[in-house]
Amino acid sequence: MFRFIHSSDLHLGKRFGNFEGDLPSRLREARHHVITQLAAHAREQSATTVLLAGDTFDTETPAPHVRRQAFAEMAHDPEIRWVILPGNHDSLQSSQLWTTLKAEAPENVVLAVEPRPIELASGVVLLPAPCTTRRPGRDLTEWMDGQASPDGTLRIGLAHGAIRSFSEEGAASEVIPPDRARRAGLDYLALGDWHGTVSVDPRTQYCGTPEPDRFKHDAPGTALLVTMAGSSSIPDIQALPTATFVWRSLDLHLLEGDAPEPALSSLLPASRERRNSLIRVVASGHTRLAARADLVAAVERAAPDFAFLELDQDGLATECELEDLDQIDRGGALREAANALLAESTDERRPLSEREIARAALMRLYSYTQAVTS
Repeated sequence: MFRFIHSSDLHLGKRFGNFEGDLPSRLREARHHVITQLAAHAREQSATTVLLAGDTFDTETPAPHVRRQAFAEMAHDPEIRWVILPGNHDSLQSSQLWTTLKAEAPENVVLAVEPRPIELASGVVLLPAPCTTRRPGRDLTEWMDGQASPDGTLRIGLAHGAIRSFSEEGAASEVIPPDRARRAGLDYLALGDWHGTVSVDPRTQYCGTPEPDRFKHDAPGTALLVTMAGSSSIPDIQALPTATFVWRSLDLHLLEGDAPEPALSSLLPASRERRNSLIRVVASGHTRLAARADLVAAVERAAPDFAFLELDQDGLATECELEDLDQIDRGGALREAANALLAESTDERRPLSEREIARAALMRLYSYTQAVTS
């Protein structure tokens, strides 16, 4: 039996420049903490090897402290071997990076920088396909087909790239054939690049990122514990929790007359979970001007409880009647502005983007006037 942990896409050093305050540094630290989590799982599950299927670093020029602190954490338990594959973000094109990593790597870290077999244990061989550039434009796993192994050898492939449309770069070309494991006689093909867990077939798996970094996949961060009993048996695969932060998109559908704040509260996670939650509330349906303002205010009140909380209102239509405008003003310049914005927001001859801008401006005008009168 051979047991190992399959992970990828740690993206150590990712900047998260689209967030403000201390959240970017918290997210970067969580990515470093993944190494500790993976090592803990390895000890608990009696797995002696951790395979990192590409994009261990977010760029080809990670800062010295990112590299060296990662290696220090990996070296903490010398009984665990780490195998690092170049991905598209940290490809071999940056020769300086991999020269530096080779000089800094502790003894229990293996850099899989060549397409040649690596013996993981007696009767167990790893066939890596390191990324030569960010977009190699060819199937780097093809060499595995012609690489023979002694009978009974467990053959594990390690690669980073797209199968079908599973690519974080948006490429639709089938770079790695979905049946590569069958073609190459692999007992398991460990893949990286796609940040969600995907089972291509019983022997071919994307493990997903251990620490999510976007709302795209809407799934918890995991690594895969892979147990192989023999070359003729199907691997046993178990998902292991690894993430500190949760990224979730929550659908909030409203109808006219619905009270938005209770509807929002029913969706949001419990108070204890909020500090490490990044939440996008996607509102849809129809509502009145006052209810929409209440929803915006409710999100603003709840936001400090969360690592990040935002409201996506693009799918929420606002029904506005004269009595709604009366709450802004019954006459004068404010009412004229409200009338003009309402007309622009409902004018089908205008582009959707202009109507959305007018609707947002009307909402803001309503909110300002209500704040003044209250």
